[in-house]
Amino acid sequence: MPNPVETALEAVITENAMAVEAYEALNTLQLISEQDEFTGDRYRQFYKFFPRNRQRILDLGCNIGRGGWVLKHIDPSLRISGLDCVKDRLTRIPEELYEEKIYGLSTEIPVANDTFDVVVAGEVLEHLYPEDIDKTLGEIFRILKVGGRLLLTTPNPKDIKRKIKKQSVLGGCHVSQHFDDVLKWRMKLIGYSKVRIIGTGKVSRYLGYRFPWLSIYGSYMAMGDKY
Repeated sequence: MPNPVETALEAVITENAMAVEAYEALNTLQLISEQDEFTGDRYRQFYKFFPRNRQRILDLGCNIGRGGWVLKHIDPSLRISGLDCVKDRLTRIPEELYEEKIYGLSTEIPVANDTFDVVVAGEVLEHLYPEDIDKTLGEIFRILKVGGRLLLTTPNPKDIKRKIKKQSVLGGCHVSQHFDDVLKWRMKLIGYSKVRIIGTGKVSRYLGYRFPWLSIYGSYMAMGDKY
């Protein structure tokens, strides 16, 4: 008779493989993510909020490594790993850029507990289905060291420009949207402390990231610590 444990394990492995394939298919056709002109600014903004004594960094949703290149240019001592669900993009990243290139999903990161000082996720959350948001936030919390920090950006559903144009965050590869007050509470429920929200996106080039009306920003940055 088949071993029930082995059978269950095979089923889980098969399910995970199918999930990776589904997300890979969803995101492969979005070429604009490889050319996003704000990527450099976004990662430079991330770096401004890195905690002290940071060394190990996970670039979650690393794409072709443009953000990782920016971070290494700022601080060559950083030890960066990259995770993405599109294998082709990982293969195009120069070998010397990341210590490790991980093919997989944010819902089940094959990394030990308490590994990273910082996890950055630039415009990633909206590419996850709603049921995978808390799983992802929980996985990031697990792999952060105590004292570590999550920094993420996501399109702002409250963006006044988007509302005037009657556009939605949703569509194409964007399968979820995240209101800042809800995301803040979700992060707190997972266990993050010192959760805060600031503006980002192209507007921040001119008005900085602390303008009092978040609705002027096309995206916002959420950050939280593991304490």
